[in-house]
Amino acid sequence: MTFDPQKMLLAYAGVTTAALAWFLIAAAAPPAKTLGTIDVERINVREPDGTLRMTISDTARAPGIIVKGTEYPHPSRSAAGMLFYNDEGTENGGLIFGGQKTGDKAASYGSLTFDRYHQDQVVQLLGEQDGTERRAGLMVNDQPERQIDYPAIARIVAMPATQRAAAYTAANIGGTPRLFVGRDHDGSSRVALRDGAGRPRLVLRVAADGVTAIDFLGADGKVVRTL
Repeated sequence: MTFDPQKMLLAYAGVTTAALAWFLIAAAAPPAKTLGTIDVERINVREPDGTLRMTISDTARAPGIIVKGTEYPHPSRSAAGMLFYNDEGTENGGLIFGGQKTGDKAASYGSLTFDRYHQDQVVQLLGEQDGTERRAGLMVNDQPERQIDYPAIARIVAMPATQRAAAYTAANIGGTPRLFVGRDHDGSSRVALRDGAGRPRLVLRVAADGVTAIDFLGADGKVVRTL
């Protein structure tokens, strides 16, 4: 191999220049920061293309119903928490919580829900208190086959109260309870199974005093047999 001083000098200059450039870039980069506390009213988590995937907000900044990036008014949302959105930017579940004491009456609630596609919740983990009324457990619901008519919601809210139930049904809003497992309002531990119309058909219960029973109910809601 023939030694070429000029080539060696050029190689040395190139390596030195690259090292100096790397040093200058690294020195100019802002140092990593660790934030101890952040006070915010709302955080939106988005995909690189801007699709909304999650919000964390207080009550005042809670979003309406967001469907594929379009927001519609929510008729009753007034809670802080976290909402989840599917790959299309449509709400499909959430975690909300709250509570307060008014006079001598205490209220508290927490709810984790999972929605059907373009529909309302089909699974709910719930804990709630309204004065002396308390309930906690797992609920499973059926929802209408057709998707919710989101634009109709604002019109329904403005209707007289006597007309809203039928309008909500026409807009495919309103679930049917199928299963409850938990602590019920009467203090009993309960497993309640309902048919497709939401009628209770089988109830397993253990009362607060330890009395146990299994109730079989007819389509009219009356107990036909108890074990």
